[in-house]
Amino acid sequence: MAPDPIRIVSRDSPMALAQVERVRAELAALRPDVETTVLPVKTTGDRWMGDLSQVEGKGAFTKEVDQALLTGDADLAVHCVKDIPADRPLPAGTTFAAFLKRDDIRDALIHPGGLTLDELPAGIRIGTSSVRRIAQLAASHPHLECVPMRGNANRRLEKLGNGEADALILAVAGLERIGRGDVVTEILSPDVMMPPIGAGVLALQCRQGDTELIDLVSDLGDHAAHRETEAERMFLHVLQGHCNSPIAGYARVQGNGELSLRATVFSPDGKVMLHAHEWAGRLDPATLGTSVAVTLLRQGARELIDGIPH
Repeated sequence: MAPDPIRIVSRDSPMALAQVERVRAELAALRPDVETTVLPVKTTGDRWMGDLSQVEGKGAFTKEVDQALLTGDADLAVHCVKDIPADRPLPAGTTFAAFLKRDDIRDALIHPGGLTLDELPAGIRIGTSSVRRIAQLAASHPHLECVPMRGNANRRLEKLGNGEADALILAVAGLERIGRGDVVTEILSPDVMMPPIGAGVLALQCRQGDTELIDLVSDLGDHAAHRETEAERMFLHVLQGHCNSPIAGYARVQGNGELSLRATVFSPDGKVMLHAHEWAGRLDPATLGTSVAVTLLRQGARELIDGIPH
């Protein structure tokens, strides 16, 4: 008898559904006998176009997806790690079964006239509501103006076309997932635009008791992505960062297996920037994340984060 189809729950945005298709394709390659179905849900974060801090911050993009798992309406959830809150634990009874091989962590500039970030003249309006991007642009390109812009990548590209902004900054991975890599004017190095914690990583979440399913999907996991994500999320957890905290950073497994974590905490206006960069050596990833967080706390990160309303 064929096993029951695996019911995969996800946000209903085009990007989220493209991510589900990647998971379905990887599962089909691994186990051609296993069928999958998709349960798309609309989340609070997708419905709300105002300030995210008014609707529980990043949890706004995960609550309804988590609920479908917990009520038994779905078996497997696909999340962008960057959207999963790290200042509180995963919902009780659920666990991460795998982190997929990491996509590009960088941000991209989209400018219809083809100018690079350094070529943009004063007064150009950049469409973004990301406190992380706003703080970094304020520090490096104070002559540019950021205008609030929410919505999925397709919607933001529409708004750009309508003249609501002169340029956009969007994640490279997201644009590639929806087949819009063609709009990228310039890919920004992490030195210019530090990515959010968990950038480019997809997480598969299951109920803790579903050991058979966990065993199956864990084979899709990538060891390097797992180590990098563990370090980054522990870093964010120790800092107790919320969705209005300009916190950025990324861990990287080098070719020799050595793990490092580079991270920054900013003031919203970009005038204060605290930096740390450490290597794990013999430390496990979570301890590295803790160590980098403590280094930044020693520099005053707590006061910086707590001074920002959320």
